[in-house]
Order: sequence, then structure tokens, then C-alpha cells
Amino acid sequence: MLIIYVEERTVSIGKSPQVILHLHPPSQNQQPGPVQRSPNSYVKLSFKEGGKTNFYECLHSALNRKLWEQFTPQTGPVKPPVVKTRTGIVGIERTLQERQKETTKNISKAFEDLNKLMEMARDMVLLSKTISTKIREKQGDISEDETIKFKSYLLSLGIDDPVTRGTHGTGASFHRELARELSSFVEQPLKDVGGVMALTDVYCRVNRARGFELLSPEDLLNACKMLEHLCLPVRLRVFDSGVMVLQLTSQNEEELVEHTVKMLEDNSSLTAEELSQHIGLSVVMAKERLLAAEKFGGACRDDCVEGLRFYPNMFLLRSCDDFSD
Repeated sequence: MLIIYVEERTVSIGKSPQVILHLHPPSQNQQPGPVQRSPNSYVKLSFKEGGKTNFYECLHSALNRKLWEQFTPQTGPVKPPVVKTRTGIVGIERTLQERQKETTKNISKAFEDLNKLMEMARDMVLLSKTISTKIREKQGDISEDETIKFKSYLLSLGIDDPVTRGTHGTGASFHRELARELSSFVEQPLKDVGGVMALTDVYCRVNRARGFELLSPEDLLNACKMLEHLCLPVRLRVFDSGVMVLQLTSQNEEELVEHTVKMLEDNSSLTAEELSQHIGLSVVMAKERLLAAEKFGGACRDDCVEGLRFYPNMFLLRSCDDFSD
């Protein structure tokens, strides 16, 4: 140990406190340092911005513990770390090749996991359809409502064999098959939500059901444009506001308007948010139903600071005598 003892010195006002380390004289076999000889056998540490007390206590505690005496040196020769040195273009090319091999290995391993997951997903969908078929054939033990509900849970797991460009080609043939798949998939969900669903909601549902075979918005739109041409039970409709929806072809527009007008009469007035809560539709679809009712003359709007509110068209509901009174 080089330090004999530590001295704490308090100086006068205007000068910094000091800690003095008294040292042993250098040994004869010591390697030369920056200074060959020194007349002083101590080192002064000055603390201009505080911290002298903490430093003194920590150093004094470390000298008393003498942890360096408890250190056991390693036995045997110490092997220096192997450092690969590669210079020039050849070394750089080899380094890049090794990195590319490692990246390819990691990607291949990741895709193996994805393939296993896709195989399990297909098996689960097939299992759900098998159970659904058996429930359809079974009678007596399960009620009809429970059967329908359970079947909907199973079928919502996904599409077992989605249409892809690899299996059905490209261009118009792919979009035709995709339109048929889309129609069969969304027909029942459309019936559950009143016959109309925004195209954004359809996009989310279809891609969630397709698993890893995701569709682009462009492919979905091109398939939807072929629905009516193929005489399928679902068609694409574009409202005057530009909102695109999928709608059942069996849906009667006049019945929807009458139902919306009836809701307005029962509630005196409605906003799109309030109507969406009453009938369980999105705010966008509720607003389109109110605009359709206005277009057919069954509603009037009040566009004020508080927002857009619709009222029943009292000019049609009341006779001329009522207004003259």
C-alpha cells in the first residue's frame, strides 16, 4: 500500500479545505514515472467546491478494510483475448458475408415460427367448422339460440383457405374470387349490424380473419366494385359525402328512412352520436342515415354552434290547418 495515513486539514477563511495523503518512499525496483525524484512524500488534494468530508470518510474506510489483501490472484497463464484483424477489401467483404449469414439465419428461424403458427391457425379454423357442422346435425340437447351463438364464435376465428394471388392468379380473376369470398364472409355480419357496414370496418374484419394473408386497401376496393356485377347478395355503395359502405342488396332504403324518421319522432331530435347509441351503429353510419332521411324529406337539420342536430320534418307531419291555427 502506498498511503501511510490520511490527514484532514482545515484552512483559514478564503482558502479551500485540503486532504493530505502521506506516502511510503518509492521502492528500488519501481518503474520510473513522469518525475524521477521529488522532495515531498505527500500529496495534497484541494476541494474548492465541497465534498472534502465525504471523500475523507470514504478513503479512510477503504484503507481500514484493506480489501486488496483479500484478493486472490488467478493461477495459471492468462490467455489474451483473440482479436481478429482483417485489413483491406477482402477483410471487409468477409465481415459483410458473416453478418449476412447471421441475418439470414435469424430471419429463417423467425419464419419457421410463423409457419408453425399459420399451420395451427388453419387447424383451428377447420376444427371450428367441424364442430359447427356437428352442432347443426345435433338436435335436442342444445337450444337454437345457444347453437347460433356458439357457431358465430367458432366461425369468427377466421377464413380457412383465403383467396391469394398465388392460388387464383392476378388481375380480374383474383378480384372476382376475392369478391365471392368477401360476400360470403360479410353477409352474416352485415345482417347482425343492420345491413350496412363502413368499408373501413370491413377491411379490419377481413384482414383479421385472413390471418397472415393480408389484403391491401386497393385489392379490397377492386373486389367490392365487382360485387354487384357478380349478382352477389352484397354490394358497394358510395354516399353523397364520399363514405363507402357494403350493403345488403335485399335492404330497402325506404324502410331505413322510415325507421330513422320514427326514431326522430320518438326522441324529438337526434344527433349522429345519439342515433349511433340507439341503433348500435358507428357515428359515421348514423350520420349517413340522418342525411338520407333529410334527403327524402323526413328530417330537418339545425346546424348551430353546438353541432349538427336533426328534427322531424313537421311541415310534412302536420296539416295546413294545424299551422293556420
